Amino acid sequence: MKAAFYTELGGTDVLQFGEMATPEPNSGEIRVHLKTSGVNPSDWKARKIGRGGDMAFDVIIPHSDGAGLIDAVGESVDTKLIGTKVWVLNAQYGRAFGTAAEYVVLPQNLVFPVPSGVDFAEAACFGIPFLTSHHALTIDGDISGQTVLIQGGAGGVGHHLIQTAKWMGANVITTVSSDEKAAYAANAGADNVLNYRTDTYIQELLDITDGRGVDRIIEVDLAANGKTYSQILAPGGTAVVYGSAPIAELPSMDFIRRGATLKWFIVYELDDNQRQAGATALEKIIADGALSTTIAKKYPLEETSAAHNMVEKGAHMGNVVIEI
Repeated sequence: MKAAFYTELGGTDVLQFGEMATPEPNSGEIRVHLKTSGVNPSDWKARKIGRGGDMAFDVIIPHSDGAGLIDAVGESVDTKLIGTKVWVLNAQYGRAFGTAAEYVVLPQNLVFPVPSGVDFAEAACFGIPFLTSHHALTIDGDISGQTVLIQGGAGGVGHHLIQTAKWMGANVITTVSSDEKAAYAANAGADNVLNYRTDTYIQELLDITDGRGVDRIIEVDLAANGKTYSQILAPGGTAVVYGSAPIAELPSMDFIRRGATLKWFIVYELDDNQRQAGATALEKIIADGALSTTIAKKYPLEETSAAHNMVEKGAHMGNVVIEI
């Protein structure tokens, strides 16, 4: 099979393209003939610095998310599933071979049917972007009627977060870094969009919330934004963190005085029940016509390095996808 892969950590120059052996499914596993592979920020970070600082395997095919057709199954898996259109997650997490290839083999619990009417490009963006969004918004109970601040509303996860939060009945404030991204986030349904690079950002948020602050913060980078929580989080509020640089500074005494809660998670470590809850919600939100996925750009498999460059620069809006 054709695949993009690397044998050492580093810049995009370590990515190679070539032939590798096509994997075969063992008991309880499914092989997917991939049509698309989603590129997420964690993919270039894993390639550049590794997970834990080194190469976990001698050869790594990158990317966690993808979509395609089931073309083979191992023992104990129903053969009637062959031909099913599916999306996958966690492909290159705890295993060497991800979705930047023509085929991937995964345990059955990491493979889900694609909702009706969804194409392969969109389906490659459900693993990290949508499951992160769903879990972040449900980890601390119902958000209906709450005011939720979504940090980074123009990214792949942020775009899904805005739409999902609105679908769940929340009032949504989101942050962006430019007028163009502000228009994009507003079009996704955000009630208020603020440019976090301005000097007036915090005061604008307080004006919107009548000085109270927000009930919940969904955080893409705690290290960059945590120091503002003492000003913007309402008493009894919750900050849900799904991403951060290694070291973050927090106003701990303000958290204590406000009775605030800080929750953390990483999408790769969701359990089967949490993943299934996300997949079920995905079916419903798509059936309601309340979720769209923006594909910023598509690259062929042999240009995986260019796709990594684009995602690392972070100037795009939406998701980057590899077509296979």
